[in-house]
Amino acid sequence: MKLNELSDNPGAAKKRMRVARGPGSGKGKMGGRGIKGQKSRSGVAIKGYEGGQMPLYQRLPKRGFNKPNRKSYAVVNLGLIQKFIDAKKLDAGKAIDAEALVASGLVRRALDGIRVLAKGDITSKIDLHVAGASKSAVEAVEKAGGSLTVTAPAAAAAAE
Repeated sequence: MKLNELSDNPGAAKKRMRVARGPGSGKGKMGGRGIKGQKSRSGVAIKGYEGGQMPLYQRLPKRGFNKPNRKSYAVVNLGLIQKFIDAKKLDAGKAIDAEALVASGLVRRALDGIRVLAKGDITSKIDLHVAGASKSAVEAVEKAGGSLTVTAPAAAAAAE
């Protein structure tokens, strides 16, 4: 085997089509764009254009509203908190707040605060300080002998 004898498997590498590079290329002269018209020119943008007719996206009724300044919370389930306590990534003896949850890796970013939901079981007695929690999550933590305090998110406190 010599370097000049090396070759790829037949059909493994397909040559790129070189558009508008002469009649021998098979896509010469107009480059597959036809004759004249908007689409033969460069800089064409006609995604939703329907030839002057009212486009479909404008004919359909609009509904709803997206609040521009809505809060976005990082969501944590009680079952996951228990799993992290069992794995010794969270200390149940200390107060668990947003910084502790981020440091443990349970939450990537605190966003506008952390909200606790009641999915899963909690057996450890914990002291949670978070920006939000569902009623059932508060009940579940108190049933396990712990406490769940809902604090005002830091971002909202700084804005006021």
